[in-house]
Amino acid sequence: MRRDYFTLAVDGVGDEANRRPVVTIGYDGPADQLETRMTKGGSLLGESEVDVGYRLQGAEDDGAGVLAIADRVTGEYVLELNAGAEDVFALVEAAREFGQATDTEDRYRIVVESGGDHLATYDKSTLLVYDHEGELLRSRSLIPSGVEL
Repeated sequence: MRRDYFTLAVDGVGDEANRRPVVTIGYDGPADQLETRMTKGGSLLGESEVDVGYRLQGAEDDGAGVLAIADRVTGEYVLELNAGAEDVFALVEAAREFGQATDTEDRYRIVVESGGDHLATYDKSTLLVYDHEGELLRSRSLIPSGVEL
């Protein structure tokens, strides 16, 4: 699927720490393509079946990267979209603040919409950020305490 079929909106960053940040991914391509990729065994992938990652396309201060949702078992990308580093870094910070202010494991929410219709919602606690060479940027990533990578 083409990355330009997707849009990204991040809400709840820079707000009060007791509000869960929400990433809304909009898809305006052929609906059956996205639904097929997000389906396994006849049903949509659940939140425990997907991982979220972000990789920079250049230096950190270039501001460009790719946000991806992948099937946790196969590692196959379900979807990828271009996303500004500033939005992702703000999301990570807001999710950390939300986690410190509340007693909940999930730190942020991803909502996937297709053609304006709700497709899936994932409450997540981890977002791994990689540099353009594939190295994990621990200080930029959202990694729950007690998780060892």
